Amino acid sequence: MDAKNSVKVSDGPDHSPRSCRVQIASSEHTPFDFWRIVFEGFIAGGAAGVVVEAALYPIDTIKTRLQAAHGGGKIILRGLYCGLGGNLVGVLPASALFLGVYEPTKQKLLNILPENLSAIAHLTAGALGGAASSLVRVPTEVVKQRMQIGHFSSALNAVRLIAANEGVRGFYAGYGSFLLRDLPFDAIQFCIYEQLRIGYKLAANRDLKDAENAMIGAFSGAITGAITTPLDVIKTRLMVQGTKSQYKGSINCVRRIIEEEGSSALMKGIGPRVLWIGIGGSIFFGVLERAKQILAGRRADLNKE
Repeated sequence: MDAKNSVKVSDGPDHSPRSCRVQIASSEHTPFDFWRIVFEGFIAGGAAGVVVEAALYPIDTIKTRLQAAHGGGKIILRGLYCGLGGNLVGVLPASALFLGVYEPTKQKLLNILPENLSAIAHLTAGALGGAASSLVRVPTEVVKQRMQIGHFSSALNAVRLIAANEGVRGFYAGYGSFLLRDLPFDAIQFCIYEQLRIGYKLAANRDLKDAENAMIGAFSGAITGAITTPLDVIKTRLMVQGTKSQYKGSINCVRRIIEEEGSSALMKGIGPRVLWIGIGGSIFFGVLERAKQILAGRRADLNKE
């Protein structure tokens, strides 16, 4: 648990607890160990990302196929794990990189900003973490989504053919739309999660249990997933088009989808997306907080020796 967000109860003059004066303890005098925070963020983030991706990959495949289908295209339910192995190779470093940037950025900003501006720290850290991890996440997403819709038979085949036919730029197809979706997504999701945890801790006057962290993670993921669905549809269409160049950027993609399929097409896949990210948020944040607790416990044991 972050010292900045730890909960304490102020004592009265007679040292009796007064529950009406719950406040956030300041980490002003806590040393900022940058490399430790980065390392633990890497470990916890990588573990959480891999567990979520492996558990919920079929739902993500269905969502991608729904979004990629034009008009009333038929959705194939075979091969729902297609591309999972190659995707995990990218998800592990991407998730690790995200938390490796998010955690030290968040804690540094929380130390600098007043407590009533903690949401700014969470929003900023989420956006910066998303920007850093996008360097790995976008190529991984391009390969994964093209395999999910049947363009390639294996990740290695996908990498080879994309490189040969489209060059390095092919691995970053839809990069702008990815950032347009994921920077606000990461910022909003982590801000909602962190702010709800702070409020819950204050109300409960204790640390949260695993189930409570998971519940808050599910809520923040589902809400954020729903409101960013149109951005996800645009990102998917741009990433899977390959050399066809059907769309000329995000604005052209939106215009053509509305003209050819109606505005409701921008909400394609919202059901699987909300389900996937809601359950994923529950698992991700549950694993994340548990991993952070384990790492903190190991650190405390080492300090005793």
